[in-house]
Amino acid sequence: MRVLLKVSMDTEKANEAIHNGTLTKMIQESMEQTKPEASYFTTDHGRRTAYIVFDMQESSQMPVLSEPWFQNVDAEITYTPVMNMEEVQKGLSQLGR
Repeated sequence: MRVLLKVSMDTEKANEAIHNGTLTKMIQESMEQTKPEASYFTTDHGRRTAYIVFDMQESSQMPVLSEPWFQNVDAEITYTPVMNMEEVQKGLSQLGR
């Protein structure tokens, strides 16, 4: 299932992770694990935030992906199922059948 992973990091903890090199390593490992179709890095409500869109094979991936963010940058994490345009059109075509 295609999901949007949102990682919102605590500023102080993320600052520490930048200075000691942990943040760069965590981002690289996350990209290797998820093999995202898209990833974006920005701010949201004043916090460093990553948006990563990837195909989650099974929900057991959640702890593996989440724990480094929780433990190193005190992140708030959400997983949201998402669709691309083709999937929306497929779903809408099935309405009224």
